[in-house]
Amino acid sequence: MRSDRVLRRSTPPHTPHTVGRPRRHGSQFAFGDPATWGHPDIAIDADTRLYGPATVRAWNRLHPPLTHRTARTTHVGHLPILDGTVVRLQVDRLPSAAIPKPVWLWHSRVDPDIRMVDLLWQAFLRRFDIEHTFRLFKQTLGWTRPKLRTPEQADRWGWLILAAYTQLRLARRLTADLRRPWETRTTRPAHPSPGTPRISAPTRTSRLSHERTKTNTTRTRTPNRPPQPPASHPPRRAYRHLGNAQKEQAKHAPTTPNRLKLKLERVSIGGVAIY
Repeated sequence: MRSDRVLRRSTPPHTPHTVGRPRRHGSQFAFGDPATWGHPDIAIDADTRLYGPATVRAWNRLHPPLTHRTARTTHVGHLPILDGTVVRLQVDRLPSAAIPKPVWLWHSRVDPDIRMVDLLWQAFLRRFDIEHTFRLFKQTLGWTRPKLRTPEQADRWGWLILAAYTQLRLARRLTADLRRPWETRTTRPAHPSPGTPRISAPTRTSRLSHERTKTNTTRTRTPNRPPQPPASHPPRRAYRHLGNAQKEQAKHAPTTPNRLKLKLERVSIGGVAIY
């Protein structure tokens, strides 16, 4: 969930002899205001290999205040109250050396125990790793580009891509470090990745195509080949002397329908002429 969400607690019990409409929502629970959190229902402190110490806090029976918009515009009566469990996950570090920010998770079940909350935040970290694995399959290995039908074809394609990356790794010191503006660094890394020659590949390809075109233009004609007549192109329509209305009328003018020309041949079979 977003870090600026505001949820509501359960409705407090109705006190007798109270005048007015019964309340449907309790006090606020703002993600950005720690003063509204209160004491968590479940607290877990664990240690991870990639993220360091992890702090997990869970609050039970929180619900978002629904409104009559988007999918609930035609809803009749009071909107439902969807209680759930909110889990806040805070880690010490990230593998990318970025600033770690707290992550807010939502679970639709209520009254979870400590084992369930412990499983929730670990499943989220595992899902994060699985998504990066799918990204590796799609973007790096390109398994979604060809139409593979058998596991043998997938294995063969994977080995071809690995062979191509081996060539890029061998050529990584022969190319310039052409990084994007948001990827620039003060110093070039000592061991560039295979992505460095892959980024500079379009530049080298355009340079090679330019040199090939330049070579073709300087090629001389074969001595025994007769000169070719210049190609005749149909004349273009001149719209300069027309006004705007006449230009539009000329552009959208109906075209002459194509006529199908048939070549009739006379064939005589048994003294009968057939066309």
